[in-house]
Amino acid sequence: MATAELLRQLVKSGSEGDHQSFRRISEELIRDERAKNHHLLANDLEKILYGRRKTDASLHSMLNDKLPKDKERNLPLLQIREPVRSLEEVALSDENSSLLNELLHERHRAEILSGYGLYPVDKLLFCGPPGCGKTLTAEVLAYELGLPLAVVRVDSVISSFLGETASHLQQIFDYASSMPMVVLFDEFDAIAKERSDEAEHGELKRVVNAFLQMLDAYAGKSVLVAATNHDQILDFAVWRRFDEVFVFELPDLSQLRSLLAIKLRGLRRDFDIENAGVIACFEGMSHADVERVIRRAAKEMVLKGQHLLSEQHLLSAIKRENTRKERMRKC
Repeated sequence: MATAELLRQLVKSGSEGDHQSFRRISEELIRDERAKNHHLLANDLEKILYGRRKTDASLHSMLNDKLPKDKERNLPLLQIREPVRSLEEVALSDENSSLLNELLHERHRAEILSGYGLYPVDKLLFCGPPGCGKTLTAEVLAYELGLPLAVVRVDSVISSFLGETASHLQQIFDYASSMPMVVLFDEFDAIAKERSDEAEHGELKRVVNAFLQMLDAYAGKSVLVAATNHDQILDFAVWRRFDEVFVFELPDLSQLRSLLAIKLRGLRRDFDIENAGVIACFEGMSHADVERVIRRAAKEMVLKGQHLLSEQHLLSAIKRENTRKERMRKC
């Protein structure tokens, strides 16, 4: 149905107080916008229609009070974070953007899916080089779903005591099942390394076995996200346990253009970000590299008492970034 006709019906049902028709037409309008690939608008309309549950101080206090801990050192196994960055603040590849939008759509319509015995995906694997947006995308996912982000602390989870690591993982799965949240297993390869690796001891292999069993048995309402920079060393059996796999790579020119627009938002400048020469300066950089360069350039502008960000500020910051990387390679 044409959007104009849908809008007429929407206004009519709203003015007449027909809530059932208003909801039905709104859902049809959202489907229509999504079919046109207007995913950001469709997501916004869904949040307005179904509501975006905001986490509050009392919920965070309750989550922190119930945090599972390592008995040996009394360290929390997770860290609770309030997500603050939205979908508009991440530059994803077309494939990852499509996957994320599908996931958000499923989560927003979970109640309808359940009526057909279907459920939204809840186990995701993020893989790719460092600084390419894996952690940020997990935060964006949490923000868009109105859920807290719980980051698993690998340093606390892995224990030197026999059987304790698997016990810690079970506590995390139990915690994730207690209430909806987005749980991020960062540096996932530390607990899911290939079991056939002869250099690894038997305890780690038992941990991988236990983790696979926990993934298979998981039936909570939280979204589990595993992120790794070293997907090539993951155990082969791990891959099929995840509903979706997001592959993150260095941004291409299109992503760089979007990324620069995001990071330079609110900064007065004397250059056009559509300038091919400006974009080319950032080729080969990760998302984190770009953010670091722009932050340095902005600091230089402010400290020099200047009011416009220039290409020279960018070039100076890029030179420092290249020097930094060279030093890191020599270490």
